[in-house]
Amino acid sequence: MWVALVAPLIGSVMMSLSFGAASLAPSDVGLALLSRLPGLASLDPGLSGGEQTIVFDLRLPRLALALLVGASLSVAGVVMQAFFQNPMAAPSIIGISAGASLGATVAVVSGAGAGIGFAGLGAVPVAAFAGALLVTALVYVLSRRGGRTPVGVLLLTGIAMGSLMSALAALVLVMGQDPSRRDLDQVVYWMLGSVAGRTWTHVLVVLPYIGIAGVLTWIFGRDLNVLTLGDDTAWYLGLNVEQVRLILLALSSLLTAGAVAVSGVIGFVGLVVPHLMRIIAGPDHRALLPASALAGGTLLVLADVVARTIAAPTEIPVGIITSLIGAPFFLYLLHRRREYAM
Repeated sequence: MWVALVAPLIGSVMMSLSFGAASLAPSDVGLALLSRLPGLASLDPGLSGGEQTIVFDLRLPRLALALLVGASLSVAGVVMQAFFQNPMAAPSIIGISAGASLGATVAVVSGAGAGIGFAGLGAVPVAAFAGALLVTALVYVLSRRGGRTPVGVLLLTGIAMGSLMSALAALVLVMGQDPSRRDLDQVVYWMLGSVAGRTWTHVLVVLPYIGIAGVLTWIFGRDLNVLTLGDDTAWYLGLNVEQVRLILLALSSLLTAGAVAVSGVIGFVGLVVPHLMRIIAGPDHRALLPASALAGGTLLVLADVVARTIAAPTEIPVGIITSLIGAPFFLYLLHRRREYAM
């Protein structure tokens, strides 16, 4: 199984570093990567100085971020589907993406988007991250009932909060945009999702959040297995259901917020990948989580390659590509499951 996942990942990495507005030979790219390893500096990479700049300063950080974002959205999707015991659940289901959109819109319209936010990042990613986490906290607080958080109430509250955040974002944009700054273009492009123009700063800032949240989520793999049996069964097996739900909600929200903050809103990755990986890796979350991380990273890298080559030199936001893949898949699931028929 792992070979079947790692081989496409390696292939997607080479494609990402080789293809684009300026295509490079994969063999030369491979030699260039090897030449950066200790003891292999004498290798001739076969690339000019400008081509090495393209590989190491432009495409490599973009590749690293696509891997991180794809992995985090996929892991969050696995958690959400187990959390809600619904195969159609996705990371954005409780309004996380809408909260990030509101934060980003406020940053752009206020003019703070061009300033320095935190750790070298602009204000837009920072505001998006804060908005996503704030909405998650609000949804959780508003969903509490007698010391518990019913899944149904949490789901409905998240849907309502997501709609509210989207409306507020549109209101802020319409009332506060400055035509001379082309705020609408910035916000729309961000909402479509992209990893273009990202640097190592973006990678290094979100890596601790995504890395730590991902490892902790994997540690809770056994608890996720128990949680899918139902609340009553999980309780009888000794699982503190409420505590585990809170921890998993926080971890999946952190994964989604970190991804959305640096890439914008990229849909369907967290929906499609967990389904495919259950077929390959099985239902055990201790294997399903890392498998989904690998497959999610691979999927987003390949989608990014398509986004920047299909209409080169014009780049299409990668969120459009993932939606073109994910929407038909969602419709297939919807019509395949009879219990969703009206």
